[in-house]
Amino acid sequence: MHRVTDRSHDLRSAIEASGYYPDVVAEAVFAAVAGESVEAHLLHHEPTIDERDEVRRHATVLVLTPSRLILAHTDEHAPDDVLPAPYTSSTTEAVDLGSVRTVVVNRMVANPETYAGASAAMPVPNEAVLSVGWGAVNRIDLEPASCGDPACEADHGYTGVLGSDDFSLRVSAAAEGPEAVNDLLDFARSLSARTVGAASVR
Repeated sequence: MHRVTDRSHDLRSAIEASGYYPDVVAEAVFAAVAGESVEAHLLHHEPTIDERDEVRRHATVLVLTPSRLILAHTDEHAPDDVLPAPYTSSTTEAVDLGSVRTVVVNRMVANPETYAGASAAMPVPNEAVLSVGWGAVNRIDLEPASCGDPACEADHGYTGVLGSDDFSLRVSAAAEGPEAVNDLLDFARSLSARTVGAASVR
């Protein structure tokens, strides 16, 4: 049986420590959690550029519960036709763990010949990307097909790859710090471990 340690307090502390509209973010996140235990979480900030070329902040919170993956996004906006004052918009999505099809982790390591791994004093990859797919969005990448003969001028149609890439998050040690990369990799490990269990009971 899967043992759960509730880390709701750690999640709330991380949201408060971020200083990014903590009450707004926490309300949206915990409404989506809906009383379940928090097994793991990941909080990430990134700037966005709006149509006025002004920098606006964006917060992404990922939460792993015993049954779901929760994704929460909070953006800040300048006054517009929607509201005459600055405002935030928060969107949450809850994905059943049994629906998660892919958990892709891409690690980029500079000077790999000197990389000493997890036992080293600074084992963190330079960048890491977490991509999760659950079938909500499918992408087809097409390109002209060829037969391998450079002199052939025949039309061989197209070849392509069908991919599922519902969510993707990139973290860089240079931009966000090594701890942010570690946090992403820790969350990815937790999610991978839980989706293995979810797949076994489908």
